[in-house]
Amino acid sequence: MLRKSQGLQKNLSLMKIDIDRLSEAELIDLNHRIVERLRFLSQMRAHVQMLEFKIGDRVSFEPDGRPTVTGLLTRYNRKSVTIVTDDGHRWNVSPHLIRRADTAKGESGNIIPLNRQ
Repeated sequence: MLRKSQGLQKNLSLMKIDIDRLSEAELIDLNHRIVERLRFLSQMRAHVQMLEFKIGDRVSFEPDGRPTVTGLLTRYNRKSVTIVTDDGHRWNVSPHLIRRADTAKGESGNIIPLNRQ
């Protein structure tokens, strides 16, 4: 049974579509299906990359033309994560652009120093 299933999958993956024989409506439908599939794959990749980090992790990234930005990961969005920097700015960043920030010895990414007033 397993071999039959593997053979079926192999045949489906090798299925070729002769786009010259498709009508305009069929081509539009095929295009919509391809775009939707590519979006899904992109979202899955972003989700997997997000799972490498936890809320509260100290992360950094390098925006174009600016120095490295460091802050706390505060939220998962659909395609990005929200990072709040030490000076209070919020950034929505694609997960593939972030990395764990270097922390000093004994410093945890989940501990935030608060100023007493």
